[in-house]
Amino acid sequence: MSKSVKSRAEEQFAATQKKDKQALQEKEKLRQDKADHASSLRVLRLAKEATDKKAEELAEAEEAAAKKAAARKKAAKKTAAKKKAPKKAAPKKAAAKK
Repeated sequence: MSKSVKSRAEEQFAATQKKDKQALQEKEKLRQDKADHASSLRVLRLAKEATDKKAEELAEAEEAAAKKAAARKKAAKKTAAKKKAPKKAAPKKAAAKK
């Protein structure tokens, strides 16, 4: 016995619906894969930016510490030179008295 026209149409409709559903699932999977990829790239970029920022802050801190140390060294050298230097004003007064 041959199938009725109605049952064949129902089968074709069901097959079409199944194909459409599969196509939608594939599109959704591709969309999700792209979203996951973009998300992972974003995470990597943010991590790199955070690392770069920390490195920059560390470099700035080291530079500031080096400047501070140089200033201290210069000040210490200056005070040491003042302590070691004889008073030049006293000999001049003695020369003026003669």
